[in-house]
Amino acid sequence: MNDVAELTVHVAAHAAALDMDAAGYRELTGRIRHDGTGPGSWVHEWSSLAETREARGDLLGAAACYSFARFPFVDGAARRGALDNCVRATDRWRRGIAPDAGPIERVELDILGATVAAWTTGLADGHGHADGHPTAAGPAAAAGNRPLLIVSGGIVSVKEQWAPLLLLAARLGLAAAVTEMPGVGENTLRYTPDSWRMFPAILETLAGAADVSRTFTLALSFSGQMALRWAAEDTRVRGIITTGAPVRALFTDRAWQRGLPPATVATLAHLTGTDPRALPDLLPGWALSDEQLAAITVPVRYVASTRDEIIPPADVALLRRTVSDLDVLEHDDIHGAPGHAVATREWMTRALVAIRDATPR
Repeated sequence: MNDVAELTVHVAAHAAALDMDAAGYRELTGRIRHDGTGPGSWVHEWSSLAETREARGDLLGAAACYSFARFPFVDGAARRGALDNCVRATDRWRRGIAPDAGPIERVELDILGATVAAWTTGLADGHGHADGHPTAAGPAAAAGNRPLLIVSGGIVSVKEQWAPLLLLAARLGLAAAVTEMPGVGENTLRYTPDSWRMFPAILETLAGAADVSRTFTLALSFSGQMALRWAAEDTRVRGIITTGAPVRALFTDRAWQRGLPPATVATLAHLTGTDPRALPDLLPGWALSDEQLAAITVPVRYVASTRDEIIPPADVALLRRTVSDLDVLEHDDIHGAPGHAVATREWMTRALVAIRDATPR
């Protein structure tokens, strides 16, 4: 059972990032009294708003509300149903969208013995059936020469929240795959220190459908740590854009960990399949070394919040000391910078365009 007051604070950052009306958000959360089932519960009230929006044809708004209903992670039938509805509403939305790069499609990738689902656009023909399962790359797929953008959210955000970024990718001439972290949403992988290997495995699966030798990643929060670790090993990564990514201190500083929000602790325990009390002994496995960070030679663009309650300031200082091509946008805000959502989106878009333009073929 979650503390609904805490959930309300955390979801505010995501709601702002998705342009959710502030007045409507306050009115909704004012009706939520508990985290059980039925009227007045977190899942029921968010799902009811989602149903209203879906009935009006606002499919993206409905998907966002369903995603908030299953927040922070699926812990039972009610949140499972909300997640299923979130995927369904997004599927309805994508069927009515036809970006210049081609249709938006759903694929299910066999990655490291598990299933990783993604919403995609701009992939060469021959890499998907109508049922959403990828096929082997054929002659048409071999012609795929669009650079690839991989988008992944943090420990509490499902891929459906970021599906609209596929439209941006199409406008920029990129192929794109929007997915989620291990253990989040439909991703059946377990979150471990080796989870960064999910990214190169995706590239292997999509080779031929896009030019994976020119891959950019928009990896938010904990996905950013995975992307940084990946970039230390793989020259196909040409640039990383992230917000509030942990690097080392979050994983090693036990005093800082004792102050983490309970929902963050509970979610990390859920994704790693461990008891929350065991996390302090487990988390150091994710800490990035000076050598690994120094091995990252591609552009890293990082949005930081000076009052971040999850990411310690030592992690941003570490990046400044070790990463050779780093640019940091700092906001006087909490994690996710909910008060600066528009400025953050604009800065990240400019960063993606600049990195794309500076990347040789």
